[in-house]
Amino acid sequence: MFPFKFFQIKHTISLRVTLIIVLFIVGSIPVFIQNPVLLSSYRQSLIESRMQDIQNQCWILSNKMTRSGYLTMEPKDPLLDNEMSVKADMFNGRIAVINRNFRIISDTFSLSLGRLNVSEEVIRCFNGENTNKYNPEKRYSALTIPIYSNSQDKEIEGVMIVTASSEDLISRVSDVSEKGALLNLMILSILAIVVALIAKLIMKPFKELQRLLDRSAEGNLDETISSHAYKETMKITDSINLTLKKLKAVDQSREEFVSNVSHELKTPITSIRVLADSLIGMEEVPVELYREFMSDISVEIERESKIIDDLLALVRMDKTSGGNLNIAQVNINGLMELILKRLRPIAGKRNVELIFESIREVTADVDEMKLSLALSNLVENAIKYNVESGWVRVTLDADHKFFYVKVADSGIGIPEEFQEHVFERFYRVDKARSRETGGTGLGLSITKKIILMHQGALKLQSKEGEGTTFTVRIPLTYIS
Repeated sequence: MFPFKFFQIKHTISLRVTLIIVLFIVGSIPVFIQNPVLLSSYRQSLIESRMQDIQNQCWILSNKMTRSGYLTMEPKDPLLDNEMSVKADMFNGRIAVINRNFRIISDTFSLSLGRLNVSEEVIRCFNGENTNKYNPEKRYSALTIPIYSNSQDKEIEGVMIVTASSEDLISRVSDVSEKGALLNLMILSILAIVVALIAKLIMKPFKELQRLLDRSAEGNLDETISSHAYKETMKITDSINLTLKKLKAVDQSREEFVSNVSHELKTPITSIRVLADSLIGMEEVPVELYREFMSDISVEIERESKIIDDLLALVRMDKTSGGNLNIAQVNINGLMELILKRLRPIAGKRNVELIFESIREVTADVDEMKLSLALSNLVENAIKYNVESGWVRVTLDADHKFFYVKVADSGIGIPEEFQEHVFERFYRVDKARSRETGGTGLGLSITKKIILMHQGALKLQSKEGEGTTFTVRIPLTYIS
């Protein structure tokens, strides 16, 4: 549950706090692990050292008993008894001596003299196997030391049982543990300070990045945001700069669009005003001149109406973004023939030959009205921006996924430096020629928008003076 809860609240915790917590936890783990390990090692070392010391001292005492024949002498040597008591007091324990009959003949506590002791440890010691054990629960050590005879065969004549308390050792370990706890507290305090400083240094580039972003948020979009302290901040700043560049481009495009719309709408109105003022300023206007002026006014009004219609069409498509297509299965061959039939009179006026090449029958899921508008724009542009006695070839083909419409012409072509801009709204390569042909500068924008709404693609190939080819690719099956 803990990781889940952590990720639930991570959005409300600052990165600096998260870094401090993570670094402090990671740094604290060795401190908390090493303390019990070191204490356990220290305690084990003390116990082993004590048991080795006891064993060495008791071996010395055993050798003295062997040389003096302690097991057989009566009465016992008081000096050895005294030394045995001193050593037992030294180890805060007890020493007992058992003879071959398993009878206790000496005891520093004088509690079990004359009693039998037939324990496993005693039997094993008589068989030549010494024992050395520590009981951690009762905190004492138990050892058996053999006592040999003074004869040449060196037989084991007795066993010395030694028990020694380790309470003083445990007390010493507790003292070390308390001091270790104070040391750990100091280490953790220093660690907290170091972690806070490290987190501050790590966060410094992000603070600078935030400052630059705040300046951009205040409207300073021209200042380049740069932070190369880390690879991550470098990638972030590159993405932000790219986003700001696109935003500035969008803002500039919006300003240009507003300017172009104002200009395009104002131009016909200005022409209408000039024509109307001319009529008003003239006295006894001939009917022929009056009709000519009124005809020009009608053309300008029609032009204004077309601009408004195209603008409204673009606005509607921007709002719907593909969600308002009337998709139905349409025979694309028949659609193309109908489009070319409507455009043949325009081509005839310019003596342009219209050629239709249908590779195969194509049926696709499309919005017939919108696609007809898009393809009509391409063919009509190919006719209008063509040379006298030129040609326009429309080719329809398909594969198992897409259908393709290629519109190629023998026209004037588009210079390479202008090709990436031709789909922008109100953009014209040759403004004077565009107005002569009656274009609004919105046709290719509308065409591209419609094709994108159909999840298709529009490709342009052109060379100045050699003609232009537009290739449309649209899926046969529309998937919303």
